[in-house]
Amino acid sequence: MNRRDFLTGVSAATLGAGVLPFLKALPAGAAPSDTLVVVTGTTINSLDLHRTGTNRPSYQVAVNCYDRLLTFGSKTMPDGSLSYDYENLQPELAESWELAGDGMSVVFHLRKGAAFWDGRPVTAHDVKWSLDRAVSVGGFPTVQMRAGSLESPDQFEVVDDHTVRVVFLRPSKLTLPDLAVPVPFVINAEVAKANATPDDPWAMEYLHRNPAGSGAFKVARWDPGQQLVYERNDDWACGPLPGVRRVIIREIPSQSTRRALVERGDIHLSHDIPAKDARELSTHRAVSVVGTPIENCLHVLCPNLAFEPFQDRRVRQAVAYAIPYAEIYQNAAYGRGAPMWGGDSFEPSAITWPQPFPYQTDYDKAKELLDQTAFKDGFEVPLSFDLGTAEWGEPAALLIQEGLAKIGIRATIDKIPGANWRTVALVEKKLPLHLENFGGWLNTPCYYFFWAYVKGNLFNSSNYDDAEMAQLIEETLHLPMDDPAYAPKMQRMIAKAFEDVPRIPLWQPNLDVAMRPDVAGYKFWFHRMPDVRTLAFVAG
Repeated sequence: MNRRDFLTGVSAATLGAGVLPFLKALPAGAAPSDTLVVVTGTTINSLDLHRTGTNRPSYQVAVNCYDRLLTFGSKTMPDGSLSYDYENLQPELAESWELAGDGMSVVFHLRKGAAFWDGRPVTAHDVKWSLDRAVSVGGFPTVQMRAGSLESPDQFEVVDDHTVRVVFLRPSKLTLPDLAVPVPFVINAEVAKANATPDDPWAMEYLHRNPAGSGAFKVARWDPGQQLVYERNDDWACGPLPGVRRVIIREIPSQSTRRALVERGDIHLSHDIPAKDARELSTHRAVSVVGTPIENCLHVLCPNLAFEPFQDRRVRQAVAYAIPYAEIYQNAAYGRGAPMWGGDSFEPSAITWPQPFPYQTDYDKAKELLDQTAFKDGFEVPLSFDLGTAEWGEPAALLIQEGLAKIGIRATIDKIPGANWRTVALVEKKLPLHLENFGGWLNTPCYYFFWAYVKGNLFNSSNYDDAEMAQLIEETLHLPMDDPAYAPKMQRMIAKAFEDVPRIPLWQPNLDVAMRPDVAGYKFWFHRMPDVRTLAFVAG
């Protein structure tokens, strides 16, 4: 795609002036086999996943620019599309590994040919420094590592330059898979330490803008709020060389502009498109749409227990009965994904997760519950959503506002910029009532509960705190799912989630992507970010 072709397809007036800086990243005469353009409606706010406040759109840098010891294999979905396979661990930076006979440690052997972008070989010392960083910086990265029982630098040992031992604190089904998520990426420790300071020993400020990896792509340019440009690392040793030399991730907030670009064929892939567009574009001859159910994921309404009315469980239940679920599903989800309301019983018969909660729209029941509380005359509350997810958040919020008004709860809509959402909603946890989305990276139900129902953990934005729930999560998190104790404990956890409703599920979403027919290699990942390493062009 060259400059002339792009400007012929879409005028400056159509795109708006803010889109045109994107052209600066395209060299004159760039051929289709050279540059692939991806558009997204979300903002990348850091190049370092470990930095406090780094948002989900930024996670893609860890995926595309860094390597991990392990990765997940692939599987073919019923519609023929590709997805990661949680049950299939594969080597990435480590070419092989062996578990100790007692099951309490694992030894990884690094690829001899792996090198950082500056040409220095990747060593076990870099791996240890990087894992030490992940378990020490605090916040989301450290809690993610803790979920896999990776908690202390003492667990990571350098055997020799190409061999690392990881010592387990306890047997856990999550430890090895946790080494394949984006968080434990391997950094060029020499570069990082050269840019560290006594006040910043992990080089957080430097790596925020300057990745130092060994991954398939380097960051050639980052214009915050506009674009991120990847350039292929032709010396990448940890997987097949990517099929394109350059990838531009262009941030375009306007949904209609993103749709116009993909319909015209002027960009190659539009990532995480709205459900409405997915439904309509699926019949478009010049567009290929892939929709994949997001495992272990829910769109939810969160009443914050730090807000006085929501400290009464009956108020939360009243809210759950005052939601117009079916209308939201049609007008925000456009019938894509899976409904998560109308379950049969408050006593779950299975540990399938996610599963429908036993609430449905019943304003009489909602008012009856509210009348039993100190808030029978209703109250006012701000209802917040992330502008970066406005395609579903805004219609859902408006319909919830209407439903709550019918029982006397007066909700005012609060729209929060996407770049600020993670800090305000998840880190500070100060939004009284808000729409949220979380999908557990490790595909077990107890892992979802660990993140969303334990006090202080990032995605527990409701500030829910229950001693029995916390104990059940601790008892099941590392337990094998085929252990006889696992299912009954998990059923009790789900029953408590039904009763206490600190998170009110709306639906399980799809991740929908639209692309030109000449783009191949798209694969769905649990982190929901574009993995551009496998993308390539095919003959038309």
